[in-house]
Amino acid sequence: MILAPALAATINAGTPLMLAAFGLLVNEKAGVLNLGAEGMMLIAAIAGFAVTTSSGSATLGFAAGALAGMGAAAFFGMMVLWLDTNQYATGLALSIFGAGLSAFIGIPYTGLSLKSTKLAIPLLSDLPFVGQVLFSHHPMVYIALLICAALAWFLMRSRTGLVLRAVGESPESAHALGYDVRMIRLCAVLFGGACCGLAGAYLALVYTPMWQEGMTAGKGWIALALTTFACWKPWRVAAGAYLFGGVTILQLNLQGLGVAVPPQIMGMLPYVATVVVLVLISRNPDWIRLNIPASLGRNFNPNAV
Repeated sequence: MILAPALAATINAGTPLMLAAFGLLVNEKAGVLNLGAEGMMLIAAIAGFAVTTSSGSATLGFAAGALAGMGAAAFFGMMVLWLDTNQYATGLALSIFGAGLSAFIGIPYTGLSLKSTKLAIPLLSDLPFVGQVLFSHHPMVYIALLICAALAWFLMRSRTGLVLRAVGESPESAHALGYDVRMIRLCAVLFGGACCGLAGAYLALVYTPMWQEGMTAGKGWIALALTTFACWKPWRVAAGAYLFGGVTILQLNLQGLGVAVPPQIMGMLPYVATVVVLVLISRNPDWIRLNIPASLGRNFNPNAV
């Protein structure tokens, strides 16, 4: 049966998008727009791959990826939050820098591969159809779902999440109430970097367990679009990530079935889907205005208040 492997592959393909989008969602909830997801994911991918190759431990590889993503995010945060650089330009610079740095560091690792590890949950993984689809994945797949649940609770039910959202809506008001807007935004940026780092490490260690220059192939940009598509809500991010993952897998399945469509057209499908979704969303600007953080992309200088 081709359906079960296709659905399992969809979950696998959607996981790195989900992880990166969670990080970007928290950034944007705090009012920071980071366009550097692609660069952070690439830096994390080579860091995770290099550490796993050297140590033999995928756990250390994921930790290295998260730390590498946080390091890149810390640089972005310093530039944007303390030096008041333009968020859009700084994020784009981080993407370009990450692509170049990862390509340089990854030269000795080109052509090497790793053995992918999966978790077969006893009894549940043996169930027909459902076992293969839901219970035979890498542990990071389930961790991503736990992050989704925790993030939904954090943003909507916790006091700290309320403060974070308040900073994203009106940093001036939050500052007037005594909150350190810069530090709150920095924590959000670091969390975003860690999530993008986990996404990059997942690509290099699980999804395609090897290192290849530019292996993110635009997934950072798709994750960025996912936050808007999901209306800045974690559960919608998860659904959107699996949707885009399904589109990615569709191209492979169609090729496997011998459908006479040029591979270049198949490769365009995820990005065409992204553009179509953004166009459809843009047709209702009121819907976006009701959900977008009011201070998104706008710097805040406490000394100017």
